[in-house]
Amino acid sequence: MTRGLPPQTMAEKILARAAGLPYVEPGDFVEAEVDRVMVNDLTGPLTVEALRKLSRPRVAHPERLIIVLDHQTPADSVHSARLHKILREFASEFHVENFYDVGWGVCHQVLPEEGHVAPGMLVVGADSHTCTYGAFGAFATGVGSTDAAAALALGKLWFKVPESMKIEVKGVPRLPLTGKDVILHIIGKVGEDGANYRSVEFTGEAISALSMDSRMTISNMAVEMGAKAGLMEVDEKTLEFLRRVGVGGAKPVRSDPEASYVETLEVDVGGLEPQVAAPPSPANVKPVSELSSVEVDQAFLGSCTNGRLEDLRIAARILKGRKVASRVRFIVIPASRRIYEQALEEGLIQTLVKAGAVVGPPTCGPCLGGHLGVLAEDEVCISTTNRNFTGRMGSPKAEIYLASAATVAASALTGRITDPREVMAE
Repeated sequence: MTRGLPPQTMAEKILARAAGLPYVEPGDFVEAEVDRVMVNDLTGPLTVEALRKLSRPRVAHPERLIIVLDHQTPADSVHSARLHKILREFASEFHVENFYDVGWGVCHQVLPEEGHVAPGMLVVGADSHTCTYGAFGAFATGVGSTDAAAALALGKLWFKVPESMKIEVKGVPRLPLTGKDVILHIIGKVGEDGANYRSVEFTGEAISALSMDSRMTISNMAVEMGAKAGLMEVDEKTLEFLRRVGVGGAKPVRSDPEASYVETLEVDVGGLEPQVAAPPSPANVKPVSELSSVEVDQAFLGSCTNGRLEDLRIAARILKGRKVASRVRFIVIPASRRIYEQALEEGLIQTLVKAGAVVGPPTCGPCLGGHLGVLAEDEVCISTTNRNFTGRMGSPKAEIYLASAATVAASALTGRITDPREVMAE
């Protein structure tokens, strides 16, 4: 606690710093300086349109803007190509150097990977899963395209200071369990609106034990229980990642021991069974054993939630020397070019292709029903993505089950929803 000031949570400290205030309280409205603004190929053109309607279109801090073409890339239609062109021309006109064109990867992997995120930052993105960067001790949240335009023009944006909620995750999850199983279990307990407009702090021995890949997955899905942000305190694993991507001099923000939380929840994942979210909600979570009779037509490994190196490694471990079930389409999309390159170097891509997987370029692809794996009516897909709403990946008559990369790979192997421990023990 800063001498003479009330105890503060991580979120409150970051927003107070960005607003130039000594402290803030939940419910306060503040105007805060934004450290990063991110837009993608779906939301970016709307942001550009809003910006151009201003009497004097401007980007106050071009160096703070990151543009990533990722949702419908490579262009799947003339319309998509036109949107990409709008952003390329905008980046050139306003001297935006942080422009990531087709093939770089999914925005929420690209930003931290390219060194654009640091502890204590206030980051907004015109995409709801911007909360991913909370894994690095940043307050990161999704905003609408018009708000993103305001942040670009002014360099700042208004915020309502959220209440803070702490989730202490006990126990140490063992492979094949990863952060995906942990966050699905938490969402199942909290519910899809149990953290509405709250800043959630994830803490505890389980979080400390998990990789940065898994931590990013957990922060990514905080929004699926209504959270404004999903933060984690910085530790040596965080700092090692940041050093690797060229971010030095990190100044971690930590909650004061006496800080006040609207709710504190304890979750034990020590003996957790692999988790699966059944349609039509990420909160409709069940142990994998309760869904073992569900047959699948498609398995998808990718997205901003689980297209990382950890995910590709465990999938390759499960499928090495084996074949995907004959009637299953197994689609694998690395979350970034860097991950793709590393997976090639390690032989993971070769293993997956030999097993029968179809590997696509770094993109969001079928996650949002874009392309490279859209579902037809009455088809069933098990997916590493973050949402299984009706119609999310294609036909409203299709069914989507959410699971970890291990569970998805095991299910691709057998043709039904499968506990990965069954096939890893063979």
